[in-house]
Amino acid sequence: MGQQEQVATSLAGTVGAEIGASLTAVDAELARRYPGDPGTRRPVHTVYVPADAFEAGTVRSWGDRALAALDEHAPDAAAFAEILSVPPELAEDVHGRVRAKLEREPVEDLRIDFEDGYGLRPDAEEDEAAARAARLVAEAYADGTAAPYTGIRMKCMEAAVRDRGIRTTDVFLTGLMRAGGLPDGLVLTLPKVTYPEQVTAFVRLLEAFETAHGLPDGRIGFEIQIETSQSILASDGTAAVARMIDAARGRATGLHYGTFDYSACVGVSPAYQASDHPAADHAKAVMQVAAAGTGVRVCDGSTNVLPVGPPEQVHDAWRLHYRLTRRALARAYYQGWDMHPGHLPTRYAAVYTFYREGLDQAASRLAAYVAKAGGDVMDEPATAKALSGYLLRGIDCGALDTEEVARLTGLTRSDLDAFASPRRGGLTVTAP
Repeated sequence: MGQQEQVATSLAGTVGAEIGASLTAVDAELARRYPGDPGTRRPVHTVYVPADAFEAGTVRSWGDRALAALDEHAPDAAAFAEILSVPPELAEDVHGRVRAKLEREPVEDLRIDFEDGYGLRPDAEEDEAAARAARLVAEAYADGTAAPYTGIRMKCMEAAVRDRGIRTTDVFLTGLMRAGGLPDGLVLTLPKVTYPEQVTAFVRLLEAFETAHGLPDGRIGFEIQIETSQSILASDGTAAVARMIDAARGRATGLHYGTFDYSACVGVSPAYQASDHPAADHAKAVMQVAAAGTGVRVCDGSTNVLPVGPPEQVHDAWRLHYRLTRRALARAYYQGWDMHPGHLPTRYAAVYTFYREGLDQAASRLAAYVAKAGGDVMDEPATAKALSGYLLRGIDCGALDTEEVARLTGLTRSDLDAFASPRRGGLTVTAP
């Protein structure tokens, strides 16, 4: 064995220590602002139901109506695949998984709507609806029929409806506390946010509620709905959405894009208001960059084209929804709004096809990375993290099976979690 070469340096040992000390505040700031993804399950969609239409059986009803639409308009795998252009080799698998999902867990994330879907009502009527929603949600979690994530969208913090939004939030949360406490899957959505100060105000509301009930600080998180141009670009030219995330003080769990309010705000004609309009792409790109690394997740908007009417009309609506969902997934928007039970078959078909199409390649690349075996793609740790996240999302939504991923990668669920390695940063909010 040859003699080990001596390594020479020029700097005093104190230089590194001095540099480290100078960056202590920056290190703390990075950890606070960019804790990474929380590592929790991510729902593939959010279903909106007006508060006056919400019932104890709403989740099951949506599943049954989606199954009925599937049976009527695509009774077998071949028909479903032909309508949506699902690859023939995936047709049976995707169709079977969609049916099983609609039977087992048709809705992953439910929002009881007290805003646009509900409108302005007498105070006594909305009070009663909010109390009723709390009771039904508590009962659903108690008997196991609730969607994994459930909550409300209250009215916004603008002056005209602010007091009503505050009161509805209070009535709903108080009802849950009286029924046994806040469920782990609780999600709140704050709509029509224009200024960061409105986020700050909502944080104060949640802090006051937590104090009143002796809850841990930060127990209640919320989503910020992006529906105005000012939430993307403030009057001073800055990205207001980034300041909104900071104003949430660690409570923000998501940024939800509002397709039609935002499109109207920037002057898009109704016939062209859609989630693939260039104005929508710009807004979501800004949201995506602002949220990157913060643990806040970006959610795409909805389509208002409903799969109803004669078969040709249903098929056209299905194709549109499938295409928009696949497009969003390719752009890393892994969640979107669904406004009608008929959208569920194509939501899950698009999601399942997305993950099953990429399973073999993702699994082989990750396995090669773990084994240091090379291959035709040279992946880095960041890509291994992304590959693990891809496989975990596929497992969580039912597109992939834990066993098949383990067989293809040689990795357990714990191994995948370790590669995804979310930096939690001490967050205590409940995030979907």
